[in-house]
Amino acid sequence: MDRGRSYFFCGIGGSGMLPLALLLRGAGLAVAGSDRALDQGRTTPKFDFLRAQGIPLFRQDGSGITDLKQILVTSAAVESAVPDVVRARAIGAPIMTRAALLAELFNAAPQSIGVAGTSGKSTTTGMIGWILKATGLDPTIMNGAVMKNFVTPALPFASAAIGRSGIFVSEIDESDGSIASFTPHLAVLNNIALDHKSLDELRALFRDFVAKAAIRVLNLDQSETEALVALAPPDQVIGYGIGSRPPPRLRTYLEGGDLTPAPDGIRFTLKHGASRIPLRLAVPGRHNVANALASMGAAEGLGIDLRAAAAALERFTGIRRRLEIVGESHGITVIDDFAHNPDKIAATLDTLHAFPGRLLVMFQPHGFGPLRAMKDGFIEVFTRHLHDQDVVLLPDPLYFGGTVERSVGSRDIAEGIAARGRRAQALPDRTQCGERLLELARPGDRIVVMGARDDTLSHFAAELLGRF
Repeated sequence: MDRGRSYFFCGIGGSGMLPLALLLRGAGLAVAGSDRALDQGRTTPKFDFLRAQGIPLFRQDGSGITDLKQILVTSAAVESAVPDVVRARAIGAPIMTRAALLAELFNAAPQSIGVAGTSGKSTTTGMIGWILKATGLDPTIMNGAVMKNFVTPALPFASAAIGRSGIFVSEIDESDGSIASFTPHLAVLNNIALDHKSLDELRALFRDFVAKAAIRVLNLDQSETEALVALAPPDQVIGYGIGSRPPPRLRTYLEGGDLTPAPDGIRFTLKHGASRIPLRLAVPGRHNVANALASMGAAEGLGIDLRAAAAALERFTGIRRRLEIVGESHGITVIDDFAHNPDKIAATLDTLHAFPGRLLVMFQPHGFGPLRAMKDGFIEVFTRHLHDQDVVLLPDPLYFGGTVERSVGSRDIAEGIAARGRRAQALPDRTQCGERLLELARPGDRIVVMGARDDTLSHFAAELLGRF
């Protein structure tokens, strides 16, 4: 982080860009930015919030890049033809990726906690951050989603928190391979499953990431992460699981048992040696028990009393757009959810199916690239985890322009699901999906608006609820 320069974020409204911009602004640096969604008039409250933080915003036409003292920060999704990039290159302004800047901050922290894995990163990061905050440790937190416990009237988009303790907790993304740049003191690895890269690539990235850490918190319920236990000295590994059998040599093992689900949360017992600690999470689902165990593993690794950590977790209110109930009208519940890969979709559907009610799912794929890479996985997960009367509707994938290949579309997924006996239909856009959901819905149904990388999905869910 160069305090002698200012930073310009191209795509500042992105889930990974906004919190990083807030961290730099909170550290007293000059920050500005642009965003295609701003130019299109979408998600206006987010940009009003950024301006209120003292961050000037510009059109994404290169006009905000004015001198050599600016560092242009881009995400992996920003293409070289974007005018901000063209302008920076024309005047010789330096360009760095979001991941490189985050890694620089993270690696410089006296104590760094990196949360990785295909699924559960944002929730686990939020849980760890809240445990640290609630126990007086004042962490800096970098998350890819809004953490409800940190939301205030002045900070409605609380995906970052600035602390003074020297502890830096961050979600670490593997999708662009940048995870290789991070050196954590404590590494949490939730799971390894197909998402943005092949399994072989993911195995190598995650293996190398945890190998750098002095303390490794690993999920022993999942074979891919459990296999990494053998690669570390036993005194460096904290294992966790729900009924898994730990290896005989381990620093410690945290087990979740006696699970009792509820629509708005879940009870379980934390078993740690001879200790038994009952917990009641305010977030539902078996997957959130796993996330809680991971966060307790991080607390154990930092020397935090587990009963104090458990008390904090009971006050954890969740992450925005993770099985978030928008509201209920005429006996129909509308739920907003970030699930966008097969693992996340399975966790959402299984959690909701623990209770009565048909599911009407609108799944908006988060891009043509992911749709092409995970086509078979999407067909498989909806086929296996939908019930007979459930329905899934797919609008066209999210597309903001660019040169991405569009050889696989939503219709391919819907036809694959329907061919295996489930009710699935592709429609051209969200408007038609909304009309179809209104036609289908009856008392007792749960409507799930599902997808990633598009803040307007939350607005769509709220508008849908208002139309009943």
